[in-house]
Amino acid sequence: MLVDEVQIFIKAGNGGNGSASFIRNSQTARGGPDGGNGGIGGSIFIQGINDIDALQTFRYDKKVRAEDGVNGGKNKLFGRNGVHLIIRVPLGTFVYDLSNNTNFEVTDEVTKHLIAKGGKGGRGNNEFKSSTNQAPRFAEKGESGEEKRVKLELKLIADVGLIGLPNAGKSSLLEVLTNAHPKIGNYPFTTLEPNLGVLSGFILADIPGLIEGASEGKGLGVKFLRHIERTKILIHCIDASSKNPLADYEVIRNELKSFNEGLMEKHELIVITKFDLVSDKEILKIEQLFTKLGKETITTSIYDDESLEKLKVKIKEFIDK
Repeated sequence: MLVDEVQIFIKAGNGGNGSASFIRNSQTARGGPDGGNGGIGGSIFIQGINDIDALQTFRYDKKVRAEDGVNGGKNKLFGRNGVHLIIRVPLGTFVYDLSNNTNFEVTDEVTKHLIAKGGKGGRGNNEFKSSTNQAPRFAEKGESGEEKRVKLELKLIADVGLIGLPNAGKSSLLEVLTNAHPKIGNYPFTTLEPNLGVLSGFILADIPGLIEGASEGKGLGVKFLRHIERTKILIHCIDASSKNPLADYEVIRNELKSFNEGLMEKHELIVITKFDLVSDKEILKIEQLFTKLGKETITTSIYDDESLEKLKVKIKEFIDK
């Protein structure tokens, strides 16, 4: 199961306490202060990784804590700093800091984003000696590391989004175009999570079937609508055997508009699927319906290699526009 949205609690490491000690050995019975400083707590960073399943780590375990700094010791021994912790998230993840309502997007695998800073280590009593206080008997405690609630939300970065009603043939089309292996079945909501495939270097995303009211949470709701926002073009799959292809089209378009009007501006290609199930006369009738809307159409069947090759060429043309 794809985990594409999760809230986690993060806690950076606390700083180690400073030490309050004095030199005591066989040569020195009452020596001066020699307490060392505490180590700095480990900070927490977020870094991208090219793995769509990276958020799976937080499916059950939603608490992340970095290592505390070590307390200072005698003989001016400084405590070791806590080890920094790196949270790996898929590229295209938005990180929302719920403590201050800020957010950023993770777009590369190099940048380390500091999300929670480790606490400073406390100073040992050796740091407080002076001409007026040569034997300070106190030391600082380490500071607490930052703690926050963070929301991680993945928005797929794909070139092409396959959309349409359930059973419009999206998963089958993705499989034959890219050799991906999505679950396929003749019943609604076979696809319960986005599937990805690669065609000539372009990433195609099969978005789970939408229904009327999806933008209001019905069916699979808005859970996957956001994944369409990142695509360059939309391939709108229309089942040739549908009783009302135009109504099917309008259902999806209305949901896209309700969710984000900007989606209406994306390049769109109408792909009439399963043309082998109806007559040529019916196909022509469907094509004419969309021509009147000013939409470009192409007919396909997963059992017709020639139509699939034409679709591949058309997809590249759309991306290159």
